[in-house]
Parts: sequence; C-alpha cells; structure tokens
Amino acid sequence: MILGLSLSTFTTLHVIISLIGIGAGLATVFGMLGGRHLGGWAALFLITTILTSATGFLFPFTTLLPSHIVGIISLVVLAIAVIALLPSFTSAELGAGSMS
Repeated sequence: MILGLSLSTFTTLHVIISLIGIGAGLATVFGMLGGRHLGGWAALFLITTILTSATGFLFPFTTLLPSHIVGIISLVVLAIAVIALLPSFTSAELGAGSMS
C-alpha cells in the first residue's frame, strides 16, 4: 500500500495526474502559439507535473533507476520554472500586470 492506496489504485492516480499535466501543457503551448498567456493552465501544468514526478518516487524500489534520475532532474527544472514564474502569477493575481 502507498499512502493508504493499493498499488493498482495509486498507479491509476499517478497516471491520471500525468494525463492532466499533459493536457494542461498542451493548452499552455497552444495558448503561447496564439500569443496568449494562460497563467491558470501554466500553473496547472506545473503543479501536476511536480505531482507526477514526486509520486513516482513513492513506488516501491530497491535501487536507483534511470527513471529516478530523470525524476530528480525534472523536479530541479520545475523548481527553477516555478521560481521564475512566481512573480508573473503573483502580479496577475494582484492585478499589478495591468498597471501602467
């Protein structure tokens, strides 16, 4: 059991979070291609991608695997992205982005 869930249920949850992240990422990319900043979609993408990487470490393992290394790299890159985008999300929430 992982977090009180069976391995099968936890795997399903992990995959659902991943699919939500993929969908949010696609929405974000299409928004960028259209010249729009979709902050909510970008935030959802970052949150679900972080959750996907983090929940991947909860699966049972006995040795460090390449998937763990990719997960570590992913979490570092995502942390940098969150730090870089945090002022953008904060100013959008406060309406500071509309100030001239």
